[in-house]
Amino acid sequence: MHETYYSFLIIGTAFALAGFVKGMVGMGLPTVAMGLLGLVMTPAQGAAILVIPTILTNTWQLFAGPAFLPLLKRFWSLLLFSCIGIWSGFGLMSPDKAEFASIALGSVLAIYALIGLMAVRFSVPKRAEWWLAPIMGFVTGLIGAATGIFVVPGIMYVQALNLSREDFIQALGLIFSVSIFALSVNLFRDGMLQLSILPLSLSAFVAAAVGMALGTWLRYRTHPETFRKVFFIGLLLLGAHLALRKLL
Repeated sequence: MHETYYSFLIIGTAFALAGFVKGMVGMGLPTVAMGLLGLVMTPAQGAAILVIPTILTNTWQLFAGPAFLPLLKRFWSLLLFSCIGIWSGFGLMSPDKAEFASIALGSVLAIYALIGLMAVRFSVPKRAEWWLAPIMGFVTGLIGAATGIFVVPGIMYVQALNLSREDFIQALGLIFSVSIFALSVNLFRDGMLQLSILPLSLSAFVAAAVGMALGTWLRYRTHPETFRKVFFIGLLLLGAHLALRKLL
């Protein structure tokens, strides 16, 4: 019984913080949640718990904007090859590769944080999208199959397209929704997606929703850019810890 309460406490705290970040900066729930859960469980276990909160939060984000069909038409190849990359990486998050998956997760978090702290800005011309999108999608899917997160390089690619804020947020909802559905196939085949995690996953969603509400409320009362820097510094330290504790 004590272990069950401890699990709910750890998962609830992780998702409340991840939801808070999403409320403040508009993204980061899967990234932060996977990083924090990686401290106490394998990436596969964390990804399994992440499925329901990610689907519920990003489905709302996906259909909240007016440009669903235009974005789907623009990003279909990115989404398709992301799924292919995820399914090509089946087994990278299996229990016997837990150590590799933890190192990969930490490394990706650290790289993403460094790029964010350096404020690196990329730009992709529209004429290059037809050949670059499938490459970005496949690489993102392959990395996601090992780590459970889809920010490198997929989200950075979308940022480089200079979309409007509304289109960018809706595009994130589209990419995360499709990616987590594809990843859930891998998790199911690995035996990680079971009904027994449903209570934990639902409690994670509730905690994330509370965190998002608080983060959104605070976003209009503080300077988001200052918080963004703190977020990336924390993500860098978390990623470095996850990677180095396994390597050393």
